Amino acid sequence: MGRATDDIEDLLRRHAPQVLGALVRRYGHFDPAEDSVQEALIAAAEQWPGAGIPDNPRGWLIRVASRRLTDRLRSDEARRRREETAAALTSADAFVTPPPGEGPAGTGPSGPGRAPSEDDTLTLLFLCCHPALSPAAQIALTLRAVGGLTTAEIARAHLVPEATMAQRISRAKRAVRGTRFRQPDARDRDQRLAAVLQVLYLIFNEGYTATAGPDLHRTDLAREAIRLTRAVRRLLPHEGRVTGLLALMVLTEARTPARTGPDGGLIPLDEQDRALWDRTAIAEGIALAEEALARGPAGDYQLQAAIAALHDEAERAEDTDWPQILALYDLLVRRSPDPAAALGRAVAVAMVRGPRAGLAEVGALAEATGRRNHRVDAVRGHLLERAGEPDAARTAYRAAADATLSEPEARYLRRRADRLDRPDG
Repeated sequence: MGRATDDIEDLLRRHAPQVLGALVRRYGHFDPAEDSVQEALIAAAEQWPGAGIPDNPRGWLIRVASRRLTDRLRSDEARRRREETAAALTSADAFVTPPPGEGPAGTGPSGPGRAPSEDDTLTLLFLCCHPALSPAAQIALTLRAVGGLTTAEIARAHLVPEATMAQRISRAKRAVRGTRFRQPDARDRDQRLAAVLQVLYLIFNEGYTATAGPDLHRTDLAREAIRLTRAVRRLLPHEGRVTGLLALMVLTEARTPARTGPDGGLIPLDEQDRALWDRTAIAEGIALAEEALARGPAGDYQLQAAIAALHDEAERAEDTDWPQILALYDLLVRRSPDPAAALGRAVAVAMVRGPRAGLAEVGALAEATGRRNHRVDAVRGHLLERAGEPDAARTAYRAAADATLSEPEARYLRRRADRLDRPDG
């Protein structure tokens, strides 16, 4: 029963953004639609373990959520106005209650010539990145509506109080209220796509290395980000930025089996057992990276994918082509002021020119940003250790451990510091 329940939970998590996208595209009311979807998910979690999963689970969820939403709209004080709005929004795509076991009109295999489950998620994704929203609001709303994170999880990821994040998400919902849920036209596609890709990248990063909590890796988030990026690529197969981002995600996720030990502890890249890496995923990622670079000119995601490919191609850590990685980082930091890229370049400088040169880059980065960051302290500790300064390295490691909210990262950093306390290092 436990396994069946887990399967149902995974299914519901996967369908939730598709169902929400379908409802808001038809009815145009974000908050009531989200509440109705949650009620449908609860109903499914209660009924499916005993009654079995329906043949068309997405259609079942849309039907139940639609009925709940219709009840909400009819009970509202502005009943007539909302019904007229809903009728106008759905006139071209009428929602017909299907017979048992089937989805709504247009959602089954015999519906119109498009993939509604995919398009509904993408439409919701593009709407969450509406240009009327600030970048912070775009990210928060997408993580909530498409990524499935709770408000508390999003707040932790952004290091703000939960109440502050709840207000940010509420304001974002109000800002897009009444907006037609459709894919953007050519005029604003590039701007919207850039925001979409940034959000997908952030969702993936939160999954690959959780910013807080007991687990290093959140498989559900990382896989959802990859799934959504694949969906965007099917929509835009010739867009190099999309292909580059997908390549970066696939190449990075391929290392997951070797990132943690039996106790869940973090294993850094240079100490991982590379025999555990997913070679099938690496082959796919390298092919995607080559395709993305061939479409040129190389953007941020294409360059990061090329760097990831060089890491994954090395059979041993000492085989890594660090001069080529440094050259790619040089291109990347000239394109983007991203501190993460600058930190990665500092590591590459250290590997090519020695730890002292890397420490100089880290110091310049810390001075430029004007704020402490646990990743900067962690890299500083590693380079100080390589430079033969154990006391300073220990201090940096402990500062990084105190600053991170990730329990596996904190344990790893404290172990590094404690190891330097021993006479044998």
